[in-house]
Amino acid sequence: MSEESEVENKTDSGSTVSVWMATVDARMETAPLEKSIEADVCVVGAGIAGMTTAYLLAREGKAVVVLDDGLIGGGMTGRTTAHLVNALDDRYFELERLHGERGAQLAARSHTAAIDRVEEIVSEEKIDCDFERVDGYLFTPPDESKEILEKELDAAYRAGIVLEMVERAPIKDFDTGKALRFPRQAQFHPLKYLAGLARAMGKHGAAIFTSTHASKIEGGERARIETASGAVVTADEVVVATNTPVNDLIAIHTKQAPYLTYVIGVRVPSASVTKALLWDTPNPYHYVRIQSGPFEDGDYDVLIVGGEDHKSGQADDAGKRFAYLERWTRTRWPQASEILYRWSGEVMEPVDSLAFIGPNPMDEENVFIATGDSGNGMTHGTIAGILLTDLIMGRENEWAKIYDPSRKNLRALPRFAGENLNVAVQYADLVTPGEVDSIDEIKQGEGAIIRRGLQKVAVYRDESGAIHERSAFCRHLGCVVDWNSLEKTWDCPCHGSRYDAYGKVINGPANSDLSEVEEED
Repeated sequence: MSEESEVENKTDSGSTVSVWMATVDARMETAPLEKSIEADVCVVGAGIAGMTTAYLLAREGKAVVVLDDGLIGGGMTGRTTAHLVNALDDRYFELERLHGERGAQLAARSHTAAIDRVEEIVSEEKIDCDFERVDGYLFTPPDESKEILEKELDAAYRAGIVLEMVERAPIKDFDTGKALRFPRQAQFHPLKYLAGLARAMGKHGAAIFTSTHASKIEGGERARIETASGAVVTADEVVVATNTPVNDLIAIHTKQAPYLTYVIGVRVPSASVTKALLWDTPNPYHYVRIQSGPFEDGDYDVLIVGGEDHKSGQADDAGKRFAYLERWTRTRWPQASEILYRWSGEVMEPVDSLAFIGPNPMDEENVFIATGDSGNGMTHGTIAGILLTDLIMGRENEWAKIYDPSRKNLRALPRFAGENLNVAVQYADLVTPGEVDSIDEIKQGEGAIIRRGLQKVAVYRDESGAIHERSAFCRHLGCVVDWNSLEKTWDCPCHGSRYDAYGKVINGPANSDLSEVEEED
């Protein structure tokens, strides 16, 4: 990657840079949309869900336009750890409880099909993205009961997954005890994959416009997507694939919750760590993979370890969480040396553990959404591309019911109630004092909330000492945002909207910048 491209990625995605951002050699941007156009389908969002959907529809002969207000892969796809799995984070015994045995079987089939589809696309389009099949291993912490593994073994087997119990996961210097082995999982470089999809889409006539903010999205006889520049896209269908929908005020956002997850990339000697996907079972759990070198500055591998999740906007202690990750990693891989990368990403957790893919609830029939990655964004995003293409092309798909965004699941009511109670509690910040009494207390490069009369103000002091103020009320449903000192963002603790240090919206469900501060008498 050129120095210029690295700076652009860093600016677009926050203050941290993932290993993918640092090692993609393609420009992940195109020209912005400057004039109004028409299309068969407009896709809003150039992450894995949007790009896969656009690619598959373009292959069907549809005229497709993709819009993104950042770069291709500039959102959460560039911040994943890029596991391609049918071994799911929420466990098959839980999916079976929530969706029945048939639902668990469909979840297994769809995620297996997603891995296969990525492999097919990589082969057909000759995409150099480090794709390879690897085994996955689920294990418990030392001295913890293996009952959860036994339960998952039985449930995954009923779902149609091929797996087995083995004596230990392949970590040379750490005995995990018994583990479940899931064969034929996969891993890849997500941004190199999206760059390859973009090239392939061009061959099929699809158009991609980056730095283009979709400010208003409406369905109807013809969908209408207005952009911040004034250019308009009209289309037969519109797909909103923006991690969490920016065109939906309430319906979906009460059924999923935003979590921040943390990742470190640690230098290890080349070939010193077995290539595998690894997961443990605590809450929050940990997930591991290896990215092989050589890299521009030497021949080594990067051990990628993630976990230590928390609700978005409800903690600002990244240093502590990175320290936990480092300690956990060095206990298991003593050959690990310096930490090369630290980053975070936002995960949308549906209350019933499966993504929402299909027609947007309470909307026109030609408006579709893809959200709710549930920690398995690379496969859920690929499932979205397959399923939405079938729905738009008028084909039946057996997965449609389990991913239907309008579904209601009575067995998920306790989690639904708990997550929404958590949201309600956040509104108490409307009447609390500010975090600091004076702007003078805010250091350079930091932000804080102050109270000014009836208002709360998000104040950022930049590295030069200049002060930047915005209303602290999220543009989605009015929660008070919190400062994220790692990414230099303002994060909403209610539904996960995020804004840069200057108040520019970078993650939904909010779709406009923090308001200017109003003058009071």
